[in-house]
Amino acid sequence: MSDIAIIDPHFHLWDLETNYYPWLSDGVKPSAFGDYTAINKTYLIEDFLADAKNQNLVKAVHLDVGFDPKNPAGETKWLQGVADKHGFPHGIVGYADFRRPDVGDLLDEHMQYANFRGIRQSMNYHTDSAKTYLTQPEVSRTFEWRRGFKELARRGLSYDLQLYYWQMEEFLELARDFPDVQIILNHTGMQVDGPSHFEGWREAMNTLAQAPNVACKISGLGMGNWNWTSESIRPYVEEAIAAFGVDRAMFASNFPVDKLFSSYDAIWNAFTKITAGYSGSDRSALFHDNAATFYRV
Repeated sequence: MSDIAIIDPHFHLWDLETNYYPWLSDGVKPSAFGDYTAINKTYLIEDFLADAKNQNLVKAVHLDVGFDPKNPAGETKWLQGVADKHGFPHGIVGYADFRRPDVGDLLDEHMQYANFRGIRQSMNYHTDSAKTYLTQPEVSRTFEWRRGFKELARRGLSYDLQLYYWQMEEFLELARDFPDVQIILNHTGMQVDGPSHFEGWREAMNTLAQAPNVACKISGLGMGNWNWTSESIRPYVEEAIAAFGVDRAMFASNFPVDKLFSSYDAIWNAFTKITAGYSGSDRSALFHDNAATFYRV
């Protein structure tokens, strides 16, 4: 077991026997991260803790995972029950579509549960139909979406931002227009299009990092290269930390999605190796402290 205390700020659970998740329950479909047949089965807190047993995992934050869109708060209710019984997850990030005229009421539903912290609405737009999450670009610039987004600030909730690097200028604008909302970038900008895009990704990361209310989760780096190594992801890790600084970056697992191409140990051991020359305080920030701060756990 590593002696570095870890808060994992990005993991998922799903119970296919009890709950409905369209992307899992209705069969495997083309996706941004490839064929996910291997993880299309129930994954409970006991499974997650078993995967993490060799690491010094002390807390974790659950991110929305495509739960029944007709009942988004049902996922938060289910997860709070898991937390009340098992202690994990310590934080819950749910789903809401900010275009809903009643999104404020939905946020209040989520907020009934003690571990709820914020919302993720994935904003990935791609010309490849397998990789897009939206049917049109620049949704965040529409009046309807922004009207809903304002409801986060009124409730002190955070926003988990999932996008592709060419959308970062759009969301720099959003971050500047809503400086009171803590925005947390998911999956290091979700670089799924290969190393030829590295320079464009790096420049975009530096652009988004200009907003002080944006932090970065360093995770999901195997999604574009299932044969990744600690050395192949090192440039992404180092550039993300250079862009956002040690105080606005944190490591995460994205389990069990990343179980398609990684073990839990491989992910955290790679982060440990890459940061071998860092100070103890910087490592603590990246592995533990920043997650505690940004997710209030």
